[in-house]
Amino acid sequence: MIAKLPLNSPRWRDLDGVSAEEVRLLLAHMSSTAHAGTDVGWKQTWEAMTEGLLADGTVSDSAYAVLPHLVEAAAALPPEESVDFWVDLGYIVTAEDRPAVPADLDAGFGGALRLAERAALRSLLTAGAPARVCGQLALSCVAFAGHHIGAALWDVEPGESYLQLVCPGCEHDTEILTFFVDPVHPPFAAPELADREHLAREGRHPWGEVADVLRADALGEEWEPFLRVAQDVAAAGVPAGTPGPAVLCLVAGLVAAKGTPHWAGTERARQLALLTGHFRCWNCEQSWTVADGLVEGPEGARPHTAGAPAEAAEAPAGPRQDGNALDTADGAPWGRRTAFAEAVPGASGGVDALAVVSVPGGATLIAGAGDGGGVCLWDAADGRLVHGPLPGHADRVRALTALPLGDDRVLLASGGDSGSIGLWDAVTGRPVLEPAANWLGEVTGMCRVSLADGRTRLVTATSRGAVRLRDPATGESVGRLNPSGRPIASITAVPVSGGGTLVAAVDTQGGVHLWDPAVDDPWDAGAAVQLKDRALSDAGHRVAAVVAVPTVDGTLLATSDARGAVMVWDPATGTPVGEGLPPSTGTAGPPVMAATMLHNGRTVLLSGSRHGHGLRVWEPTTGTVRQTLLDVAVTCLAFAGPDVVVGHDSGVFTMPLPSG
Repeated sequence: MIAKLPLNSPRWRDLDGVSAEEVRLLLAHMSSTAHAGTDVGWKQTWEAMTEGLLADGTVSDSAYAVLPHLVEAAAALPPEESVDFWVDLGYIVTAEDRPAVPADLDAGFGGALRLAERAALRSLLTAGAPARVCGQLALSCVAFAGHHIGAALWDVEPGESYLQLVCPGCEHDTEILTFFVDPVHPPFAAPELADREHLAREGRHPWGEVADVLRADALGEEWEPFLRVAQDVAAAGVPAGTPGPAVLCLVAGLVAAKGTPHWAGTERARQLALLTGHFRCWNCEQSWTVADGLVEGPEGARPHTAGAPAEAAEAPAGPRQDGNALDTADGAPWGRRTAFAEAVPGASGGVDALAVVSVPGGATLIAGAGDGGGVCLWDAADGRLVHGPLPGHADRVRALTALPLGDDRVLLASGGDSGSIGLWDAVTGRPVLEPAANWLGEVTGMCRVSLADGRTRLVTATSRGAVRLRDPATGESVGRLNPSGRPIASITAVPVSGGGTLVAAVDTQGGVHLWDPAVDDPWDAGAAVQLKDRALSDAGHRVAAVVAVPTVDGTLLATSDARGAVMVWDPATGTPVGEGLPPSTGTAGPPVMAATMLHNGRTVLLSGSRHGHGLRVWEPTTGTVRQTLLDVAVTCLAFAGPDVVVGHDSGVFTMPLPSG
């Protein structure tokens, strides 16, 4: 038995995210499964609970009270029934944003991890998990044992070809686009495991059986030295001080020996074994083990000398910046950027929202606003301030959108933290509707939709889940969307055939919604087709932002998550289109995106992360990816024709897309 907080303890009233009643329900389902031997619905209940325990990479305090109960129940399940649970638990205990364990829950949570280690290893050795899942399960077991390399769960995606690493020395990102291959012969020597006695884990440990299952022929004869390292690590019990590459030998060996089918296990294991090699940082030019670049704050990480073993893959030349001149990550010229004039001479401020405004007569303006509450409009051609800062918002402005009304009038809508919504004449800069606070919550997104009958509507979304259709001339609410009421993080308008527009939104829990604003009943789906949940789940894609993607054949929908992964969807069918853009450490965090179609029919999607410095330019049709680093923290993105508009922590600038 492990120490647990009683379910009738008053302490449950102080916990957020999960209630004692929810825990009782899940425990009852797990107990029924343990007796029946087959799933009787507990997995669906557990999946819903994980949203409360782990939201956007942040672990809630409730996890430390809840998990001891659930680990004890999961340990009683048949090994094949609990595999997904142990993988999910691995993600929870290795999440980057984890609060300290409260003192009164420390003993119980520590005991739960020791029990999880034993039970998860039992599943690993007996359940016959697919090769992809086997790697995740092995890393989870490593995490339960207390080794930091278990955090590679978040950075190593099965089936991807690229790898994104963070230099432990200078913290710059290195992206190796063609890292994962399946070599018959290892391209470098097996990592050393010195001072085995010093590394031995104190006390009893459950890894003894693991050393016995690591067969010499699992990876091929020339990989045998790597398996010997894996056996030594298992025999020692994966102590915390074991070098990361040596632990990855163990993970690779387990996938080769236990992953199913056998050929898939061997292929995936050889790919994972490549993580025991080295890479050279493009910025500081030091060599590190790949394992050191996978996790934050690797213990004992040291750069290698010039005589280090051959690298698993050579990183491309890094992005360079010389004043206003930019290069891509492969060293090709990107172009020069044009900084916009400051809103107030001698002062600068961050820009949190952008909108591109096409004014009758051919002029293009860029609208921007941020913490100060003032709205500015600049000339896109030269960065000259045309209007502003326009006063009215007493707080931060988080959303902007242009509203062409069809009579040569163009309005600009703005939304603030207090729920205030303003309307401005984009040509004169004069207010049409003065911003005023309301009770609906901060405005988190805005977009313009066209209805099939020719009407235009402004759509606003808030953190309290209020999604309203508004008359763009007055700002008055004329309809509602989002009947579930979930708080909204991002919205976009998606034009569809017939002259109509759908509204796509993502809530703060990662759920994606599509609504048809042409129908009066918010529960009526109309022309909207929801994205396939199975496709989202299989990709591990917890959506945080959405953007419309114009193509020669119509408009698609792109979704991005906090890892930097992007998926593209057909809104007519709700199914994915193409392979998507893999995750990226350099653009991980709250995502920002923009998409456009160039005059030659090329579709381009730009992605980064809020307050990050890395940008990726992706062409979904060809799969081409280019990247650069900037000397500012990016907050928002837009396209003005072929030029990229970058809002950042101290202003706005434009830059051209890289040629090619």
